[in-house]
Amino acid sequence: MTVLGLLIPVSLILGGLGLWGFLYTLRSSQYDDPDGDAQRILSGEYDDRPKS
Repeated sequence: MTVLGLLIPVSLILGGLGLWGFLYTLRSSQYDDPDGDAQRILSGEYDDRPKS
């Protein structure tokens, strides 16, 4: 039972850090790539065939 007293707060802290890191990257627009999307749709190369 004493182990749970340690593991529960540690897991909540680690989960909070992970959530904070995700929200930080989301707010700093690290997932936005409109230029890359525009180039990919015009490209003749497909992702389903590996490059030789």
